[in-house]
Amino acid sequence: MSSAPGATSVVEHEIRVAARPETVFAYFIDPAKMVRWMGTDATLDPRAGGMCRIKINDAAVVQGEFVEVDPPRRIVLTWGFERNLFAVPPQSSAVEITFTPDGEETIVRLAHRQLTAPAADTQRLGWQHYLKRLVVAAGGGTTAPDPWRDVEVASRALGSAASNTES
Repeated sequence: MSSAPGATSVVEHEIRVAARPETVFAYFIDPAKMVRWMGTDATLDPRAGGMCRIKINDAAVVQGEFVEVDPPRRIVLTWGFERNLFAVPPQSSAVEITFTPDGEETIVRLAHRQLTAPAADTQRLGWQHYLKRLVVAAGGGTTAPDPWRDVEVASRALGSAASNTES
């Protein structure tokens, strides 16, 4: 990975969900389903140019825009934080999610691009946390209340990764 000025990193994850792609896809475009696994409030307008705003907690609010919505195969959106947290300003990075059927299950691949190296560390931890919750929620299970709704708990969980991104 390059450390040259302007160099960016990619965070990639792959998970398997015990549900069909149509079901899993809905957890990215339906606000009520979104907050079962990520955030306390969501405003989602899943069409090219539509808003994506997810309030994670009182300090962290994701702000982005849907770029491509191809049900139930693919979503591309811009991503960042309203308060420029974790060195990720609003709409400064891109997230691509693909949904591949595998029998009665879905393989979800997520690539978060255009991140600085320090920002990639916090986003990697964040996606690890939230994608585990997605597996449960979209798979038909009940998710426990998200501990990251508490700003201090989330800050401790992100630990040194977050301190590397503060100016």
